[in-house]
Order: sequence, then structure tokens, then C-alpha cells
Amino acid sequence: MGTFNGAVIEEFRANGGKVGGMFEGAALLLLTVNGGRPRTVPLGYLADGDRLLVFASNAGGPDDPRWYRDVRADPRVTVERGDGEAVESFEALAVAVEGEERDELYARQSALVPAYADYQRGTRRVIPVVALHRADAERAGALGDHLVKVHADLRRELATARERVAAYLAGRSARAPEPALLQQFRAHCLTTCASLGEHHGKEEGVFPRIERAYPGLAPVLERLRREHVAVAALKRDMVALLDGLTADATETGAAPGDGGAADPVVVGAELDRMVAELEAHFAYEEERIVPYLNAMSLTSH
Repeated sequence: MGTFNGAVIEEFRANGGKVGGMFEGAALLLLTVNGGRPRTVPLGYLADGDRLLVFASNAGGPDDPRWYRDVRADPRVTVERGDGEAVESFEALAVAVEGEERDELYARQSALVPAYADYQRGTRRVIPVVALHRADAERAGALGDHLVKVHADLRRELATARERVAAYLAGRSARAPEPALLQQFRAHCLTTCASLGEHHGKEEGVFPRIERAYPGLAPVLERLRREHVAVAALKRDMVALLDGLTADATETGAAPGDGGAADPVVVGAELDRMVAELEAHFAYEEERIVPYLNAMSLTSH
């Protein structure tokens, strides 16, 4: 297959995107993927507005083709398309299309090229449909890189807050809490919570733009919205715990470790839970939307 593909690729590039043999007259492009190591494959495609659609049929085989697994690992790809005179090469982002939209697009391709209907009948897997969106490198705003930086800042703030709890528990387990220390800790946590709220508000302001540019990311964005609601609930719980802890220290001089609602051990455990959930949220967000944010223009609407 490698030798066959190599011959098709060479003919494609030498003839402005035209090839003979079994692909003669077909709408064909070359896709270079980057998951693992760069590799180029010839694929049939369907133009759909500003995007190009390719189909991970693997000729009806039981497994997804390697190129599809690669674009799931790294959606940044290079596309080559010819007009019979010259071959244009451009950077793009690959987004899997799912649900009803996937079914409608696959049916459209099957009507144009009946072999695709045969491929689907020949396998138990649902053949993936992948939309290729041209990346505007000249106007890209590196929004994704900024998101990663914001996450790094929030991670540091959360780590500092957790370190203060650990130090407090280690050094003051037998004495009443020190109000000044708790007030400082509470202020730091509230600042971090406010930063999270502002960050998520800005994110959700960008989400509609991402959905318009990459409709296939809608399920990812819906999950992120749900996670933002969960994070907001975590913040409210933490603030309530901190308020109770500070009040007990100031008014009653209660010692830590009594297992009450204002117990600093409880606060520490809750903060650990919050940090773990936030880390999972940050990691998912960075994996699934950072490349698309980086490809978006700051001036796009």
C-alpha cells in the first residue's frame, strides 16, 4: 500500500492534482498528518462550503485507518489540492463530524460515489467523517497559547493555596487557628476563585466563535460548559468552608482537627478535590480546543 500510495502522490504532484488509473476523474487531495511521524495519504474528498470533507473508510476494513488515528492525536494537518494546472498546499485543522450531521454528509458522499455505501455496509464500525478547516496562519491570534498560559497561572495560584493549607495543618495541628493566617489564606483563595470565574466567562464568550468556525466541536464545548457549572459549584463550596473556618478561629478559637464543617482538614480535603477536578478540566480543554483556538483569527466573527 505504501508503494501504491507513493506512486499516486508522485503523479498527483507532477500533474497539478490529476491522476489516472482507479482514481481518474475522482476528487482527490493529499493529506499530511503529524501524529507520531509525518505521513501523506491520498484521499477522496467532498467540498462543503469553506471546508473539505474526507472519509475514514479504509475501504470498508474493520479498523479505522492510521491517518484518522493520527489526526485524532494531532488535528494540525497539511492539505494539497490541485486544479489540473498546479497544486495548492495549505495548513488545516481536522475535526471529526458526529451524530446526525455525520450521517447526512456520509449519505451525500455515498450518493455521489456508491462505493462509500458499500464500505459502510462492509464494516460494523461507523466510518468517521472528518472536516478539514483551512487555518489562517497570517491572522492567527494564538488564542490557544494564551489559554495555556492562563491555566498555568491558575495552577500556580491553586498550588500556593494548597501549600498554605498543608503548612498550617503540619505546624498548628495542636493549637487554635491563627486568625491572621486564615484571613490571608481566605483572601488568596477568593482571589483564585475570582480569577477562575473571570477566565471561564471570557472562554464562554469565545465559544460561539469556535462553534461557527468548527461545528464538529459542539459536543466538546457543551462538555466544557457543563464543567464550568461544576467548577462554579466547587468555588461556592470552598468559599463557604473558608468563611466557617475563619469565623470559628476568630470567634471561638476552635482547634483544627475536630471534624466540624469549619475544620481545616476538611478544607484541605475539599481543596484537593477542587484542584484535581480543575486539573482534569484544564487538561481536557487544552487537548481538545487549543489547536483550533490558535488557528482562529482574532478579528474573525
